[in-house]
Amino acid sequence: MRRPKFLFPIAVATLLAAPTLSFAHEGSPETDLFDKNALSQPVEFVECTLENGDTAQCARTTTRYKPANLDIGPFCPATLEDAGGIWEWDGEVAGLYRVDGDFLKMLAGLGYKMYDDDGTVFTSDISKAEPTQDHTCISVSPDESVVITTLIPVSPVMADTPTSLGVVGKVGMALNGVPIFSDAPSVLHTGHMPALDTCGGHIDPGGWYHWHATSTDIQTAFKTEDVDAVCALPQDAGAQFGFAFDGFPIYGSLDSDHQPPTNLDACNGHIGMTKDFDAPIYHYHASTDFPNLPPCLVGVQAQDNFATTAQVGIGAHPPEGTDITRNDPPGGGGPRGMPPGFDSAAETLGVTGEKLMQVLQANGGPRLDFAKAATDLGVTEQALRDALPPPPNR
Repeated sequence: MRRPKFLFPIAVATLLAAPTLSFAHEGSPETDLFDKNALSQPVEFVECTLENGDTAQCARTTTRYKPANLDIGPFCPATLEDAGGIWEWDGEVAGLYRVDGDFLKMLAGLGYKMYDDDGTVFTSDISKAEPTQDHTCISVSPDESVVITTLIPVSPVMADTPTSLGVVGKVGMALNGVPIFSDAPSVLHTGHMPALDTCGGHIDPGGWYHWHATSTDIQTAFKTEDVDAVCALPQDAGAQFGFAFDGFPIYGSLDSDHQPPTNLDACNGHIGMTKDFDAPIYHYHASTDFPNLPPCLVGVQAQDNFATTAQVGIGAHPPEGTDITRNDPPGGGGPRGMPPGFDSAAETLGVTGEKLMQVLQANGGPRLDFAKAATDLGVTEQALRDALPPPPNR
């Protein structure tokens, strides 16, 4: 079952009493948690500016397009007889599915046919060109030259209000050096499916791999959702998965004693002991269903906390003089998860694209409550209806 996207109020005053973890120095236990095989260079400690304007210390990680020892894919099946990865369908008969013939036939019955009459699946690489069919399964080619840099606060600071993650929101960095992002763009918005592999990851249009799930506890979600799939990564529901971009750690769906966590807040976090830190700290937990990531972050993130040397995509800052050869799609898994036409809709409505997408997700997504969304945006319902692009071809 899909967890509600919008937040309930959090008792921030209680959270402020939580001890904070600290990347005390290079070689500290916290930095040692990162897989050295994934790092292009050791974790560094640098001055950074938080989003609230405060100067702070951040741990800077530098990683490759994917860890050398990580096998990824498959994403899309070649034919209806094959099985690819997984996908969380948010339309009619919503749920987590294995991307196979049965699922693709179900989508076809709902108006999203992604295969020809011979059963060959329409697959598109949006880093090379826009899809030529109305509906395709997306599988992007990697760029092995990409280097990813992140900034994570050394001493986390609670924000005044939590940050909702929405679609393709920056969540954090896994201990194995793979970036973590929230929900991938919906097929209902783009017409195309950026399929995930069975560990919950895929490749950005810029050519680097990232998670959309707590991959080291994804088998728990498969069991809950009754999905026949296996992630090859070692699974441990009580282990730390990574650090969120606010500096707080992310764990699987169980506490360190392998019991279900209690007193979780709206971001699926609480204060408690973990096996990796000496004192009780605030930390997030995976849910037992999919998507099994925190729906929001309680802390203050660093400014400019994610950058890549990729030609396109999220955080892209290609070196000066780079010949741009990759396609930068406007939607369907593109750089900000912004479906086609929504950027111009946001401009027409006088809001940012991020704000528009957050409000749409909060008020029903594909089953949008136009009246509530219009109120949240400060516009009339008719203005919202006029500004939004029509659904993709069906």
